[in-house]
Amino acid sequence: MILSDKKILEEISKGNILIEPFEISNLGTNSYDVRLGEWLAIYEDDILDAKKDNNILTFEIPDEGYLLLPSKLYLGVTLEYTETRNYVPFLEGKSSVGRLGIDIHATAGKGDEGFCNTWTLEISVKQPVRVYKFMPIGQLIYFEISGEVENHYNYKKNAKYNEKTIYPVKSMMFKNFNL
Repeated sequence: MILSDKKILEEISKGNILIEPFEISNLGTNSYDVRLGEWLAIYEDDILDAKKDNNILTFEIPDEGYLLLPSKLYLGVTLEYTETRNYVPFLEGKSSVGRLGIDIHATAGKGDEGFCNTWTLEISVKQPVRVYKFMPIGQLIYFEISGEVENHYNYKKNAKYNEKTIYPVKSMMFKNFNL
């Protein structure tokens, strides 16, 4: 079951959902709109290796915006830091963003209960598009969990994306090969 706007507000007041910064105008009927943060990143190498720690170049989006090209994968980040307890957050694109040909995640739309961080976006475009920091980029939808959670994401020893950051985070797939 998806949480309604009233239920999201109730869970925020209970401390089960945290969104910072929070703006009531970003609360939809059953979602919360998140914005593109100030930072983007691209991989240094044109060929990526899943077993390798691939380096990224991180840069601030200028005030005049940044032109995204179809030939690149961009890592972005949400302006909003979120924490979610007792629910599963999903990040989806906004239709107005999709209608510009912007995809905000390749495969990682589902968060985990206990996720506490900004959201890294895997951005690709169908044609050149200029984006701006703080523009609406996606929406968080919260689903109820059936049953008790045993392994909260923020307490998992092998969780790869727990370090709090305002920057996009590169793939940590290589850590799966070093177990």
